[in-house]
Amino acid sequence: MLRLFNHYVPANAFAQVLFDSLLLFAAILVAASMQLSGGFALVEALAPSALVFAVIMIALNSALGLYRGGPTSSLYDTLARILLSLLASIPIAYAVFRILPWGIFDQQRGELTVVLLLGAILALRGFVVGAAGEPLLRRRILVIGTGNEAAAVDQSLRSQSTRALQVVGFYPAVNNDDVVVSNHRILAANASLLEAVRAHDVNEIIVAVRERRGGSMSLKQLLDCKLAGVKVLDLSSFYERVRGQVRIDALKASWLIYGDGFRQGWLRSTIKRCFDLVVGTVMLVLALPVMALTAVAIAVESGFPVFYTQERVGRGGRVFRVIKFRSMRTDAEKDGKPRWASARDDRVTRVGRIIRKTRIDELPQLLNVIRGEMSLVGPRPERPYFVDQLAREIPFFAVRHSVKPGLTGWAQVRYQYGSTVDDAIQKLQYDLYYVKNHTLFLDVLILAETVRVVLTGEGAH
Repeated sequence: MLRLFNHYVPANAFAQVLFDSLLLFAAILVAASMQLSGGFALVEALAPSALVFAVIMIALNSALGLYRGGPTSSLYDTLARILLSLLASIPIAYAVFRILPWGIFDQQRGELTVVLLLGAILALRGFVVGAAGEPLLRRRILVIGTGNEAAAVDQSLRSQSTRALQVVGFYPAVNNDDVVVSNHRILAANASLLEAVRAHDVNEIIVAVRERRGGSMSLKQLLDCKLAGVKVLDLSSFYERVRGQVRIDALKASWLIYGDGFRQGWLRSTIKRCFDLVVGTVMLVLALPVMALTAVAIAVESGFPVFYTQERVGRGGRVFRVIKFRSMRTDAEKDGKPRWASARDDRVTRVGRIIRKTRIDELPQLLNVIRGEMSLVGPRPERPYFVDQLAREIPFFAVRHSVKPGLTGWAQVRYQYGSTVDDAIQKLQYDLYYVKNHTLFLDVLILAETVRVVLTGEGAH
């Protein structure tokens, strides 16, 4: 995993993006040289447009999930992403190619076929090399501990469906944890930790024990390993890096206070606000035709009102009224008692199911973004009734209110729709990761992931 702007990115995915960008950039220059002559002058003239073209196409493929792995990354899912990427890329490639200034190269159309063919080959190469290239970036991991925490670490790594992270075994802690992992994967404790690391060519150590003081492990041995160049992670850091979560069950208040991140400075807030205003306004203008058609469809099916407002909790616990298209019957809460919407809620209208699946029902919240009550990206705002309930049952729930709520968020693109306290806990762990690490870079990644979620219908409710 590579850390870019406080966010962890899989090394194999980053390598694919970088390699494909350079290869597509080179493909355009090669195609031009087949039609024209000019040497370095030709490269210098075409390089800016070729670079912009390559970046746009790779960004599009990234948004469509071509480089995305994860727990559901089966062969079928991967091939489906490749097909979706190709279908979307080819017409957009034609459009972008015609818009960019190419000079005399713009008059030659034979090379465009070459470029598009190479683009298709690149997409397939991303799949093939991604699978074959993982062993080159493989990290060998030793887990300290044999109990439930160690088993959870192993399960988390297995669920990533990647061969880039490999558990070589479990080293018993000094305090003799309960043995939950398979006995044949437990390393002999007669050798020192450093000797075991060297014997198994370990790159990283994960300390998977609940208590790190009072003899649970040898801090001197861990220090020896770290000084030997081996990376050492605790449970909180491991889940943050691999799962994109700040796990509540491995979290302490002292880690929130003294740990890196959770900075809410004026510069970060100013950049985020400017980004929200510019992008939110553009999105609202572009979405107006879709919003007009949606309003008509709702009115025809179930009458007025077309919109509805509802109290939600924002930054600092302040309550505001969120604006949405009405997707439920007008008597959805006729008894006056707030209820979580479920995945197959019978209160949802036919039009409502469509606009909820495509996230169109959320578009009016762009007005909340422009007014400063929300951000484009952040934890989804909850109703005060549920906030009171969840704050009593879930530790650190109030931390999510240290930033503005968002139109979309890290939890929305990483976790399926849920309507229980357990689901709220899972989403909070993603929200805490966002609060700790949010940057403009992460916001752009989340917006790109949201495009993929909308196009594929993943996690729709």
